[in-house]
Amino acid sequence: MVDVLAWLLPLQCALFWSFGLYRGIWRYASIPDIKRILMMAATTATTISALMYFREIPNIPRSVLVLYPVLLIMFMGGSRVTYRAWKEQRLRQGTNGRSVLILGAGDAAVDLMKNLARSHEWRVVGILDDNPAKHNRQIQGVTVLAGFDSLADQARRLGVKHAIIAMPGQSHTVRRRALQLCTQAGLTAMTVPSYDDIMSGKITVSQIRKVELDDLLGRDPVILDSEGLREWISGRTVMVTGAGGSIGAELCRQIERFAPSCLVFLDSNELALYNLEQEFVRNFPERKIACVIGDVKDAARLTTLMRQYRPAIVFHAAAYKHVPLMEELNAWEAVRNNVAGTLAVARAAIESGVEKFVLISTDKAVNPTNVMGASKRVAELVCHSLNAEATRFVVVRFGNVLGSTGSVIPKFREQIARGGPITVTHPEITRYFMSIPEAAQLVLQAGLMGAGGEIFVLDMGDPVKIVDLARDLIRLSGFSEQDIRIEFTGLRAGEKLYEELLADSEQTLPTPHPKLRIAKTNARPDMAWRDDLALWLEQPAQPADSEVRARLKALLPEYIPHTARTDLAAS
Repeated sequence: MVDVLAWLLPLQCALFWSFGLYRGIWRYASIPDIKRILMMAATTATTISALMYFREIPNIPRSVLVLYPVLLIMFMGGSRVTYRAWKEQRLRQGTNGRSVLILGAGDAAVDLMKNLARSHEWRVVGILDDNPAKHNRQIQGVTVLAGFDSLADQARRLGVKHAIIAMPGQSHTVRRRALQLCTQAGLTAMTVPSYDDIMSGKITVSQIRKVELDDLLGRDPVILDSEGLREWISGRTVMVTGAGGSIGAELCRQIERFAPSCLVFLDSNELALYNLEQEFVRNFPERKIACVIGDVKDAARLTTLMRQYRPAIVFHAAAYKHVPLMEELNAWEAVRNNVAGTLAVARAAIESGVEKFVLISTDKAVNPTNVMGASKRVAELVCHSLNAEATRFVVVRFGNVLGSTGSVIPKFREQIARGGPITVTHPEITRYFMSIPEAAQLVLQAGLMGAGGEIFVLDMGDPVKIVDLARDLIRLSGFSEQDIRIEFTGLRAGEKLYEELLADSEQTLPTPHPKLRIAKTNARPDMAWRDDLALWLEQPAQPADSEVRARLKALLPEYIPHTARTDLAAS
C-alpha cells in the first residue's frame, strides 16, 4: 500500500489540479462542485486501474478499485458540504438581521432565500403561500407556515415588521392582494425584481426593492425582435427629437443597445439635454453621440442638421402633451409645435434621404376633445400625406406612460410628500398605462415592422381608474386613506372621462407581434390639404384660441371641442 501511495497520491493531485478541482471556494460549494468531483473521481479511478493493470501490481484486491472512488467522493464532497453548512450556520447565529416573512414559496423565493442566507441584513423567519400542499413543509430550513390571509397573525406572533413579495411571475391581482394584506398588517412591503430584469442579467433576485406601481399593473414583458432591430439600427445614424423628455430619453437608451454608429439627440431644453449627455458619457462612453440644441419648428436648423449627420432613421418624440395647459391660452403654440414641428422635421427628413420616420402619437388623437389631441391627429395625417417610397412614415399611438414628465404619478407623489390631499378630477376617470421602457421598446418594434403609412396601436391592457392608482400610491407610501385624503375636483378643460385607442371609423389588423396592431383608417389627405395647412401654419399673426379650435374642427370632422361636447351633454 505504501509503495502504491507513493506514486498514486501525486498522480491523483496532479489530475485534480489539471481539471481545476482545487479552484472552488468551499464556502460556496454546490451541485456543480459535486458533479465535478464525481467526474474527476471516475476519471482518476479509471486511470489508476489501467496503470495498475498494465504495471501488473500484485496484491491489490479488486474491491479496493471500487471502494477507492466511492470513499474519495464521500470525503471530498462531504468535507466541502459540511464546511459550507457549518459556515452558514455560524453566519446565521452571528447575524442580528431584521426578521422578515416571504410571501410565495416558488422558485423566486428559493433563489431569494439562498441569497439572503449570506446576508447580515435579513433573517427569514417564515414563508406564506396559498398552496395548502406546501404548508408545514420546509424550504432552505424555513417552514411554510400558512396562507396569505394569516399574514397579520404570523407577523404579530413572530414580531416581524417587513415582508418580501417573491412572486414575479404571478398576476397583478395576486400581487395587489399581497400588498393590501401587508398594508393591513402594518408591514413594510418589498418585492423581488421582475423575471425580465433577472433574465437580462441587470439585477439579481437578492436585490429586493420597494413595490412600485409597475408591479401592480400586470404588464407582461415585451418580446423584441432583437436580431431584426440590430440589423436595422447597427452601424447607422439615428436621430431622436425631444430626446430630453421621458420617452425620448428612454428611446435613446433602448436604441443604444443595438449599436448605432451615431446617436443624434435634438431638444430645446438645455438642462434635459445636458443630463442625457452626462448619462451617456458615464454609462456608454464608447457610443458616439451628438447633443444638439434646436427647435423642431426651425426648418433651416433642421435642414443643416440632417445634411450634417445624414440620419437613416428619425424618431420624432418632440411634442407639447399637457392637455389642460395646451387648452387654455396656449392652443396656437400646441398646433405650431405638434403640427408645424412635425411638418418641418418630416420635410427635412425627406430632403436628406431619411429611410424611415417614426412619429410618436397618443390615444388623445382619437376622437379628440382637446387641442393637444387634435394637433397630434393632424400630425398623424401630415405623416400619411408625406409617406413615399424614399422616406417611409410610421405612426405609433399609445396611452399614458407611468412616471413620464407632467403625468399624474409624479404629481400624486408630490401631494403625498406634502401630506395630501391627492386631487383626482373624477371618481370614474380611467386611463391606459404602460411603463416608459415598455413604451420605448414597442416604438422600436413598430418602427422596425412598419413598411410606411401605418398607424400602430399598442396593446395598453385594461384601463385603470385614476382613483385606484391614487389608493395604490398611498399604500405604497406607507399611509392609509385616513392619513392622505383623496379629493375630487371635476374634469378639466379638454379632458375626457375615458380614453380611446381607435376612432369610430377605424378597425385594427393583427401583426406578428402580440402587443402591436395596425389601425385601418380611410383618411388619406391629399397635397392640397397639406399645402393649405402649411399656409395656415406660416401666418405671421397669432390667432385666438377660438380661431384655432375652429380651424382644427374644419381639418378634423371628428374633433369636438370640450365646450361643444359640454353643450351637447347639457342639451
